[in-house]
Amino acid sequence: QVQLVESGGGLAQPGGSVRLRCEASGFTFNLYWMYWLRQAPGKGLEWVSSISQGSHTRSYPDSMRSRLYISRDNEKQLVFLDMNDLKPEDTAVYYCSRDREGLYRGQGTQVTVSG
Repeated sequence: QVQLVESGGGLAQPGGSVRLRCEASGFTFNLYWMYWLRQAPGKGLEWVSSISQGSHTRSYPDSMRSRLYISRDNEKQLVFLDMNDLKPEDTAVYYCSRDREGLYRGQGTQVTVSG
């Protein structure tokens, strides 16, 4: 079955950086776009980034485009999200997902920006 395991979250200071990692298994990884989503306290699931199968296309919300970088390693079945210039409003649980709606997503990793 589809398994996605996120890691790399934690406490970060405003202006800092974090790298999130997702390990995928249980499906043919290189056939799928992959996504990062997030859910802030009291809010719904929000799309954060997308990457195509061969990494030729990367997408981000306009409001976050300058601060994010998504990448993947198809051989190792990994997806990464680099976030820079962190802001308190980036505090959320971040999910790796096989679909943009989050139907197939992992358990998430908490990122808290405070300081």
